[in-house]
Amino acid sequence: MSKLLSLGRYSIGLGDRFARQAKAQLRACQLAAHQGVEVIPVWNKSNREHTTIGSDPAGTRLAADAAVKELNWTKPYYIDADHIRVETVDRFLAHSDFYTIDVADWIGKPVDIASARKFAANHPELIGRIAVPELDRPIETSREQVEAVAGKYLQATREAGKIYRYIAGTRGEGNFITEVSMDETDSPQTPPELLVILAALADEEIPVQTIAPKFTGRFNKGVDYVGDLTQFEKEFNEHIGVIARAVKQYALPASLKLSVHSGSDKFSIYPAIRRALARSNAGVHLKTAGTTWLEELIGLAEAGGDGLALAKEIYADAFAHIDELCAPYTAVIDIDRAKLPSAKTVDGWTAEQYVSALRHDPKNKMFNPHLRQLLHVGYKIAAKMGPRYLCSLDAHEASVSRNVTENLYQRHLRPLFLDR
Repeated sequence: MSKLLSLGRYSIGLGDRFARQAKAQLRACQLAAHQGVEVIPVWNKSNREHTTIGSDPAGTRLAADAAVKELNWTKPYYIDADHIRVETVDRFLAHSDFYTIDVADWIGKPVDIASARKFAANHPELIGRIAVPELDRPIETSREQVEAVAGKYLQATREAGKIYRYIAGTRGEGNFITEVSMDETDSPQTPPELLVILAALADEEIPVQTIAPKFTGRFNKGVDYVGDLTQFEKEFNEHIGVIARAVKQYALPASLKLSVHSGSDKFSIYPAIRRALARSNAGVHLKTAGTTWLEELIGLAEAGGDGLALAKEIYADAFAHIDELCAPYTAVIDIDRAKLPSAKTVDGWTAEQYVSALRHDPKNKMFNPHLRQLLHVGYKIAAKMGPRYLCSLDAHEASVSRNVTENLYQRHLRPLFLDR
């Protein structure tokens, strides 16, 4: 293998749905760099988002490259083929150098008993009493338990290996970052399960650099974490310990770290993550996804005039098509329709009222998390507007880009990586 591309300790996944905010997003990383903290930007976009918008991976690459050139960014940056599968990866191969391999659908698919037994036989180190950093007590597992976990996850890790080798066949080994995603499943992975998963990924010879397990609690789109913060912190720390052991045990990349698929704006978990990183010297990859699309709407509304009118129109159309927009996201939204303002009500709002309802500021009594979730999944409405929406972004670039940069830097990068 050629020298492996390395992601760096801190990195942030940036969603730029309409390929207009790469420069504003990169400015946030520059602000962090000016404070002495390197946060590597990774522009991520899934096949579903490309299909919904009518865009293609080439556009994501062009926007990122242009921003990097214009702002003279000399540090690494990547383009993430987000949540790809074997049937969707081809269109990304010429443009992406980061691949989030999504195998959640393969978890729990039956594997033959002989394969599970063979895995356990090949990994006696997983059986018995295992000391893991960050765990209160050692892991204790029997051969039967290892076989059961292998039976649950081996099909998923095999699929990850299949996709990884397919990508490597085109791009060459060592020339891209690999993430394996297992977060979109029913229950959080336990430390013994994550250790088995990492052993199985090592068996597949995948140089995985980020792993996205499922954590306890709800990660709804566009709003804060809902769940037990103490339990989240415990799981995060335990996973850091499991990763540290697996890196040594299985010669996985030293840069391997947790990836948190936040669904945007999980501010309440940032202190726990920050404490864990400071204590362990570990890294993290944070995916922020659609937060930037919502800042576009905030910027348009804040600009007033035709920008505000367009933002109101997008809400009215989203309100009218709520069933269609929410259907693909039912597992990651909790919208109380009784708490959504009517389109007529929103049409009468001032710019300040619209911004106050949408901006993620729980201290503002006008903040409406139900409206925010609906608009988070409502980017399809703007996509259908085509050039009309894009021209409005261009016309109000100053207002939009200011909000995009400030949101990423002040609400994400600072509390997670800079504030002490």
